[in-house]
Amino acid sequence: MPSPVPHETLDRIVAAAGRVILGKEHQLRLAIACLIARGHLLIEDLPGVGKTTLAHTLARLLGLQFQRIQFTSDMLPADIIGISVFEREKGRFEFHPGPIFSQIVLADEVNRATPKTQSALLEAMEERQVTAEGMTRPLPQPFFVIATQNPSHQVGTFPLPESQLDRFLMRIELGYPDRAAERELLAGTDRRLLADRLPPALSVPELVALQEAVQSVTVAPALLDYVQELVAYTRTSPLWQAGLSPRAALALVAAARAWALIEGRDYVLPEDVQAILPGVAIHRLHPSGEASLRMSAADVAARLIEAVPVP
Repeated sequence: MPSPVPHETLDRIVAAAGRVILGKEHQLRLAIACLIARGHLLIEDLPGVGKTTLAHTLARLLGLQFQRIQFTSDMLPADIIGISVFEREKGRFEFHPGPIFSQIVLADEVNRATPKTQSALLEAMEERQVTAEGMTRPLPQPFFVIATQNPSHQVGTFPLPESQLDRFLMRIELGYPDRAAERELLAGTDRRLLADRLPPALSVPELVALQEAVQSVTVAPALLDYVQELVAYTRTSPLWQAGLSPRAALALVAAARAWALIEGRDYVLPEDVQAILPGVAIHRLHPSGEASLRMSAADVAARLIEAVPVP
């Protein structure tokens, strides 16, 4: 199956993003795989490691209309969805759309808002529409939410409920840069300025074609067996309070297809599932027992890969 968007184009997107976000190629590939699989992306890490810059960079490269929402503790749902205002000249109320009506929404520090405000994202992320004042309004297509959040132990954060976490196809972490990348960061141009100068690497029709190509990537029955075994293990292992849901299993398959396409293949390998496993599973599995100690994404993936043999 020839890809409607050349593999070189995907490589250029990764390379362009890598000139802004230094030393994080694997995380960049995960983020791009998440978006071309029609998923929403959650980036969690300490302040100052480039979460918002990464989100801004992806928005620029995809060439889509985007809005940034800075979440705060006093934000209201109407600040996201919009509000009706009485227009005296027209003699009626007119709906003024909020920033959610964009192709890409950068939800910055989403866990600084209260649960009531966080829930305003739920319908939008799942149904790609919003209901306000009794009317349902469709969102632009394509529609992505790229959210950033600080670790839950930080002051002034409200943990995202499990139902909202599950709406994100992937959660990734950036971590500190290595010494060489940090030196280049210190000596170079401001990363936000570099992101602002990036030209779009895809048109909207190309992006839609790429998303359709992801759906056409072949997943062999043996590969589906592997995904089912991974999911089944999480449901029976005492390591976690609850196992992965059917929605999570679908997310594994969708993300693995996108990863295979980025790697230049039209079929999925077990290595593709293993590559995306940390990002898809980490925010859906809650440790129990000894696991009161926080497990990293790498720990979760390593335990699953070790416990479940490849068929």
